[in-house]
Amino acid sequence: MVRAETAGGIARIALDRPEKKNAFTAEMYRQLGEALAAADAAADVRAVLLHGTSECFSAGNDLADFLKPRRPDEESPATALFRTLPVMRKPVVAAVAGPAIGIGCTLLLHCDLVYAGENARFQLPFVPLGIVPEFGSTLLLPLLAGYQRAAELLLLGEPFTAEQAREAGIVNAVVASAEVLQIAERKARALAALPPESVRLTKALLKATQRGALEARIAEESRIFAERLASPEAKAAMRAFLEMRKA
Repeated sequence: MVRAETAGGIARIALDRPEKKNAFTAEMYRQLGEALAAADAAADVRAVLLHGTSECFSAGNDLADFLKPRRPDEESPATALFRTLPVMRKPVVAAVAGPAIGIGCTLLLHCDLVYAGENARFQLPFVPLGIVPEFGSTLLLPLLAGYQRAAELLLLGEPFTAEQAREAGIVNAVVASAEVLQIAERKARALAALPPESVRLTKALLKATQRGALEARIAEESRIFAERLASPEAKAAMRAFLEMRKA
């Protein structure tokens, strides 16, 4: 589901559930959060490379798994990731090929460098599913893209291309699909070769202005998301999606 290995100062973390287009289950959230935390704590890791397969980064949440009943006091499955990625001290480089939908897109907003293949396709379909955006995207995306472009992507929830993602500031560059992982790995190795404390301090300075606001926004989004998830509107929209029909 999530594979992790370290070599040459790079922690490579792969989303590996190809039969379901790397759709996130509760267990995958836990595994990814733990893999990122372990990489950040490891003395032999200087940079993290996050990727999916050559055909898909992530199709978002596995709705069937996501809609399973949970105890009222049970934490959201996403908590492990939400608490880890935004506070990573080491740089995170992402390679994106194929679909990057929902959480598969919003998690990229927390990475330091993102490279997309020409075959990458993005979507933030929260509103069409009767819920609200998550993982701080209502704060970070307007900062990157400007309000109007962020509103278009988040309110309409329509698919957009790798080039549109670059224009919105979500990705650094669009490259040949067959080369995206190689290029992202090259950038991770370049980061790993730099003075590590200087890299960590510079990242901390870059992130400092948004840290408190981001934590508060993630908490607020998560609260409203949970309320919406239990709403008749969201349940009807998700049932329609699973049954491949209009809500």
